[in-house]
Amino acid sequence: MIDSDLLLQTLDASERRRTERRNFLRSASAASLAVGGSALLAACGGSGSSTPTPTSTVTPTPSPSSTSVLQDQDTLNFALNLEYLEAQFYSYAVTGAGIPAALLAPGNGSGTTTGSVTGGRQVTFTDTVVREYAREIAADEIAHVGLLRSALGAAAVAQPAINIDGGASGAFTALARAAGIVGPTDTFDPYASDENFLLSAFIFEDVGVSAYKGAAAQINSALLIDAAAGILATEAYHAGLIRTVLYSKGLTTPSLRTNAGLISDARDSLDGSTDLDQGIVGDATTSNLVPTDANGLVFGRTAGQVLNIVYLNRNAVVGGGFFPAGLNGNIKTSAAS
Repeated sequence: MIDSDLLLQTLDASERRRTERRNFLRSASAASLAVGGSALLAACGGSGSSTPTPTSTVTPTPSPSSTSVLQDQDTLNFALNLEYLEAQFYSYAVTGAGIPAALLAPGNGSGTTTGSVTGGRQVTFTDTVVREYAREIAADEIAHVGLLRSALGAAAVAQPAINIDGGASGAFTALARAAGIVGPTDTFDPYASDENFLLSAFIFEDVGVSAYKGAAAQINSALLIDAAAGILATEAYHAGLIRTVLYSKGLTTPSLRTNAGLISDARDSLDGSTDLDQGIVGDATTSNLVPTDANGLVFGRTAGQVLNIVYLNRNAVVGGGFFPAGLNGNIKTSAAS
């Protein structure tokens, strides 16, 4: 069952750690959140007072059904799989190593097996600003893994097998070839340059925002909705940052804007016939840093559509692309798009 008490402690602790998390190495270790908890205090008036405390009739909040609790577990485990992917990518790009092993193992009740990471290496950043942005995002993504694992407790799934390789058999190369960024026999290495790193981050960040937006309606617990909304807001900041840097660098390197548009088109070709995704260019005089509709709202994706993209397959399948053996948990089949 989801440990709501521990989630409250984790949310409070993360606020106290905000300054410390600016240091990535501290963040990596701090993300290994302590397990255990104390009961929530229930203030019901003073005892030992000679004056009776006025009472009122309050309708108790119904306890969540076992069905809704299981649905919340499935939704959060789906999010956890995506956070494993992002956290590993950024961790390797920034430090040359993956996230702490303590954040990868399954919960005692999840029945899942920890998968390995294929690929990943440190980027030799030439732009100090990009390097510092990458460090901050890495710290946030590792913290998200710790938060979701703490919320899920024993139900937390292990990290699945992940492919973040920059070689010919890597998922990045497969997407880059499909998008037309590189030729059919060329490779795309996300760790080769600042620009390649930014384009690779662009692949993940917009997908993460649309995934959390789409999952919001599937969560029943108000506490968990608040946590998911907090992560969504963070991911949206990340996505906006990556889109802004790509657009800015595109002033001198126009291929960055073009390639971001090609990635957007590739994602759109995978998640169905509706034109949802958007690149970073509006028209000749405007940018498109926030992909919104006519009402200024960011769109959401279903879990199946998200899996179409990370599996790099528009069909209903249970693995591929960045997750060669699929996700861990009950949500693992992509949509028939």
